[in-house]
Amino acid sequence: MNNNDIFKKLRVALMLRDDQIVSILELVDFRISKGELGNIFRSQDHADYMECGDQILRNFLNGLVIHLRGTKENPKNPNDVLAIHKAEAKPKPFVKTNSENTVKGDFKTKKPFNKKPFNNSDSKKSKTEKIQVIEKVKFKNGKKSNN
Repeated sequence: MNNNDIFKKLRVALMLRDDQIVSILELVDFRISKGELGNIFRSQDHADYMECGDQILRNFLNGLVIHLRGTKENPKNPNDVLAIHKAEAKPKPFVKTNSENTVKGDFKTKKPFNKKPFNNSDSKKSKTEKIQVIEKVKFKNGKKSNN
C-alpha cells in the first residue's frame, strides 16, 4: 500500500472534497492546486498520474489534526467537525420548477414527491381550445404553376 492509497482512503473515510483538502493543506502553509490533487487520486495507469510523496501526505496529516482538533487557543470537538462533513456530503433533494408550481423530489430516484395524477379532462380542453394566431398563407417558393 502506497501513499496514494492511504490518501484516497482517508479522503473517502472522512468524506472530504478536493477544495476541503486544499484548505486543510493551507492550514500548515502547504499549497497545492486542485489539478495536482486530482492527479494524485488518479489510477496508476493514467497518463497524468502523480505519486503522492511523503511530504504531501505528512503535511495533509498535520493539517488534518489542526482541522479536526483545532489549535491550543481554539480547540474543537472532532465529532462535531465530522458531523458537519457528513451533513454536507448527503445528497439534497432536487427541485424541478414548472411554469405553474415547484415540484420537490427524491435525488436518488429522480422522481417527484408530489406528482399529480394525469387528468383526461385537462387534455381535452387544450385540444378544443386552439387559437389560430396567424392566418394561413400559401407560399409559392418561386415555382411557376400551370394555373
